Amino acid sequence: MLEFTPGLFLLITRCVNMPSAEIIAIGTELLLGEIVDTNTQEIALALRKIGVDVYRTAMVGDNLNRIAKILEESVKRADIVIMTGGLGPTVDDPTRQAIGKAFNLDLIFYPDLWEEIVRRFEKYGIQPPENNRQQAYLPAGAKSIPNPRGTAPGIHLEILHTNIFALPGVPKEMEGMINEQVVPRITAAYGLTGVILTRNIRVDGIGESRVDALVRDLEELPNPTVGLAARKGYVLVRITAKADNDEVAEALLRELEDEIKKRLGEWMDLT
Repeated sequence: MLEFTPGLFLLITRCVNMPSAEIIAIGTELLLGEIVDTNTQEIALALRKIGVDVYRTAMVGDNLNRIAKILEESVKRADIVIMTGGLGPTVDDPTRQAIGKAFNLDLIFYPDLWEEIVRRFEKYGIQPPENNRQQAYLPAGAKSIPNPRGTAPGIHLEILHTNIFALPGVPKEMEGMINEQVVPRITAAYGLTGVILTRNIRVDGIGESRVDALVRDLEELPNPTVGLAARKGYVLVRITAKADNDEVAEALLRELEDEIKKRLGEWMDLT
């Protein structure tokens, strides 16, 4: 069993109350395997850097009712829901309508958003098609998220104690918005100063069941956490620590890593 030294006990019992998040990727082309969903990975990495736990991810096609249903379910579980895709100007872009349906909210036209869309088109000497007008609608009570790389503004809606963010599915647009717009809003909303640090330990020469038997009690720790993953020819032991800053998180990792070395040292390789 792990010895709880005074330092380790204080670190593990330190209150780290991080919000939870879910990510919803929207697009029938994703379900058909026509394109790869890189947005979920980018969002998860951005959230990890500020200490937000991603508990679930989901993928759904361009269907208004299904998007609304999955959003309703996510809001009941998570503090933060981030959606990508479905904010374009066509009938296959139903995300804003789905948000309205999920929470019985009217869509409101914002002239200033439309003017910005018109200006963006006029920079290239063209007038926007009329169907782009739908990108200037937001669910009642929502705020727009600026999109300097495209015509579709994002959506930020706080409802039922959950912050919902809807972002375009175009990766270069989404990446800029998540890092420049959404992360600062989340940090401010939850007063986040926390970090999540992860270290991987490669274990060769013994199977996953044997590794599990040797570290079973460590896998029950709340923070830092220990997880196992079988790989081809080896077992990966992933240890993850959440704390208010890098120094505390590193201390958590070091102490747990030392304990794992006592048990698996002859088979392990730090990566």
